[in-house]
Amino acid sequence: MKRLLLLILLSTESFHALHAVNPEWTEPFPPHRIAGNLYYVGSKDLASFLITTPQGHILINSNLATSPLQIRKSVEQLGFRFTDIKILLISHAHFDHCAGSALIKQFTHAQYMVMDADVPTVESGGRKDFAFGNSPKMFYPRAKVDRVLHDGSQVRLGGVVLTAHLTAGHTRGCTTWTLQVPDHGKLYNVVIVGSPNVLSEYKLVNNQAYPQIAQDFTKQFQTLRGLPCNIFLGAHGGYYNLVEKYARLKNGQPNPFIDPDGYKAFVADAQQAFEEALQKQQRNR
Repeated sequence: MKRLLLLILLSTESFHALHAVNPEWTEPFPPHRIAGNLYYVGSKDLASFLITTPQGHILINSNLATSPLQIRKSVEQLGFRFTDIKILLISHAHFDHCAGSALIKQFTHAQYMVMDADVPTVESGGRKDFAFGNSPKMFYPRAKVDRVLHDGSQVRLGGVVLTAHLTAGHTRGCTTWTLQVPDHGKLYNVVIVGSPNVLSEYKLVNNQAYPQIAQDFTKQFQTLRGLPCNIFLGAHGGYYNLVEKYARLKNGQPNPFIDPDGYKAFVADAQQAFEEALQKQQRNR
C-alpha cells in the first residue's frame, strides 16, 4: 500500500502539470453494490466497476493515473482484496479511463485485455490516438496489453462471462461491455456503454487520420440499439445519472440502476447529437 501511494505521489506532479481535469473525476464517491456481484468503485463521475468471483475479480476502467489509490480504497471498503483482481478491462483508450492501468497491473498482476483497435494507443500511452497523438496533455503511462480482444470476444472468470462489443468512433476500439448478473432470483442484462460522444476536436468529414469515423459512429448506434438492457451503466457516471440513482438506492427505493428506458433514451439522444454534428460539418466543409 505504501509503495502504491509513493508511486502515485511521484506521478501526480507531472500529471497535474499536463491535465486540467474535471473535479468530479477525482472526487471520491461511496462504493456500492449495483446488483449481484457487480459493484461500483469509481469516483463521482469516472466510472470503475468491480465484478467479483470465487476465482478472483474483474475490474473495468483504471481511470486517471492518480486513480488507483482511490479504486483500491473503494474495493477494500466493500470487503474485497485489491490484489485479487485478475483481469483488467477498459471502455476506451483515453487518459481518463486507462491512465491508471500500468500501476494496477504492477500491483495486482492482472491480465490487461483491450480491444484490438485501441491496443496501439494504449501501448503508446496515447501517442497513437487518431485525434490527440500530438497532444502531450492527453498522454498517459504506457501499459503492455496481455490479451488482444476483438468484436464479440468473451472474457471469462469464475463463472462470469463478459462480451466485448466494438462501438468505435469515440476511439477506434471503444468497447461496450455486456454481461448477465443474477440478483434476488432474477437474471439481468447489464450494458456498460463505452462512449458515444463526438468531441469538439473530432472531424467527422474528410478525416485523413480516421477516414471511417462517421461510419463507425453510425454502426455504434446500430449495435447499442440492438443490445438487450435491464441495468444501464457507462464509462462516466453522468451517462446513467449515477448521483441521483445512488441517492434513490440509499433511500431504499427499488433498484434504480434497472433502467431500460433510460438506456434507450441515452442512446437516442447520443445518436441525435452525432447526426447533428455530422450534418453541421457536412454543410461547412
